[in-house]
Amino acid sequence: MAVSQRKMSRSNTRHRQVRWKATTAQLAPITVDGTSYRVPRRLAQACERGLLRPEG
Repeated sequence: MAVSQRKMSRSNTRHRQVRWKATTAQLAPITVDGTSYRVPRRLAQACERGLLRPEG
């Protein structure tokens, strides 16, 4: 496991945190039992197989 060797300044820590940005999940259209849903792309295959139930 990587361990930092030096203390990072508060300023550098905050600037690093500000650069991080979350992105919205890409939604994929799927059809389950004749009903169309939009689910996150990484969960689409599981919903089609019946492992997950899409909330609508």
